Amino acid sequence: MNPNPVLRKLGFADTDRLVIFHIDDVGMSQSTLSAYHDLVEFGLISSAAVMVPCPWFPQAAAYCRQNPKVDMGVHLTLTSEWDAFRWGPISTRDRAFGLMDDEGYFPRRQPSIQEKADLGAVRAELRLQIQRALDAGIDVTHIDSHMFTLGHPRLIPIYMELAFEFRLPPSILLRGDETSYRARGLDGEMLQLALKVCETLEGEGFPLLDHECGLPLDKPEERVEQAKQLLREIPAGITHFYMHPTSDTPELRAHAPDWPSRVADYHAFMSSELRDFVHNEDIHVIGNRILRDLLR
Repeated sequence: MNPNPVLRKLGFADTDRLVIFHIDDVGMSQSTLSAYHDLVEFGLISSAAVMVPCPWFPQAAAYCRQNPKVDMGVHLTLTSEWDAFRWGPISTRDRAFGLMDDEGYFPRRQPSIQEKADLGAVRAELRLQIQRALDAGIDVTHIDSHMFTLGHPRLIPIYMELAFEFRLPPSILLRGDETSYRARGLDGEMLQLALKVCETLEGEGFPLLDHECGLPLDKPEERVEQAKQLLREIPAGITHFYMHPTSDTPELRAHAPDWPSRVADYHAFMSSELRDFVHNEDIHVIGNRILRDLLR
């Protein structure tokens, strides 16, 4: 694969390693917000994305209004995965569109949305989520996808439409060629779609990322060492490094079985040891705002 042209546009060399340290799920619960506030102050993370349909979105938006320089995207949401803590669409309460389960919330898992949901309703819901974030005063820097729900042949075209409409980088769509996409496990329809998407977006000047990696939600032990190992292996180009940090609260423990890993993410990225490692590893930390501004 040819070097990412964005590197030189940003003043870097083709061999440089750029990383976006990205927080998912902001606004899902209060614990995501308290962790996010601390991590912004600590200074290692460089981007985040908010879940507009979730209960703590208003407080997340208030924080962004008070701190307009923060790098906040929209974590486009079509699923609600927990049993005791749920959220649903903000655009409709009509179950005929396939956006809700029998309990009246988003489905817990992706397939029912990906395979059955009305595409017009999906488009309207996601568009409203972006617009609500903008109307709430968030200077949205990018769009991504909760639980990677939009990474499906039926839904990727809608994701692209929204990226074009709002002029926002669609950060889950990685650049590549046939060899690199096959190495990621793509073939058949998804391979051809990925090649077309990459060609279309780069042809229109969209800055695409090269790689992604992240901390798993089932291995809370030795979190700093896990992060170090991933960072040692990052190749040249722009890498999206995702995590799910939260503060340790009774609310979190009550609804999220994977809370130990989320709390471990918080402590790892509040660690001077990890911050020093990043600075000494010749890694350049950027956010999504610089990519959005390059696009515009």
